[in-house]
Amino acid sequence: MKIVNRLLKPISDMPLQAYLDNRLQLFDVLEFILLQTGPAKVYVSTFSTSEEFLRRLFSLRKRELILHAVLMADLKAAKKTVNLSTFMGVVFDDVYLTENHSKVLLIENDKWMVTVVTSQNQTRGNRTECAIVTTQPDIFLTLRDQFSDIINTRSLHLHGINFATD
Repeated sequence: MKIVNRLLKPISDMPLQAYLDNRLQLFDVLEFILLQTGPAKVYVSTFSTSEEFLRRLFSLRKRELILHAVLMADLKAAKKTVNLSTFMGVVFDDVYLTENHSKVLLIENDKWMVTVVTSQNQTRGNRTECAIVTTQPDIFLTLRDQFSDIINTRSLHLHGINFATD
C-alpha cells in the first residue's frame, strides 16, 4: 500500500486533513486527489520545481487527469533552473514568475474544489514536510482569487522572459 493511502483518507470522507511526514512527495498527493476527483484543472504555486515533478505531472496530463494547468513559481528560483523553462512551458498551459515562496495546489472540476497548502516545493527531499488538504470551497475560492490577482498584477508570463545566458 502506498504511503499516501496510509497518511490521507479519501477526500469524500475527510473534508479537512493533514500530515507531517518525510516519506510523502507532493506529486503523490496530487495524483491521490486526481484519482478521486477525476479530470480537473490544476493551479500550482511553488518556490521551485524539479524535472522529476514536471515529468510526473506530464504523465498525469497524458493520462488526461489534468485538463488545464497553471504554474506560479518564484522568479529567482526560475533563473537557477533555466534548463527547465522549456519543459515547464510544455507541462503547464501557463507559467508565471513572481516573488513567490508559497506552496499551494488548487484542484477543481465541476464537482470538486480541493486545496493543498504545503511546506514542500516541487522537489524531492527526505525532510519532514507538512500539508493540509481540504475540500472547503471558501478556502479554495479565497486562494484561487488571490492566485489570480498575483498572476494578473505582479507576475511575468514565462513566454515573455528572455533567459539568455551570455
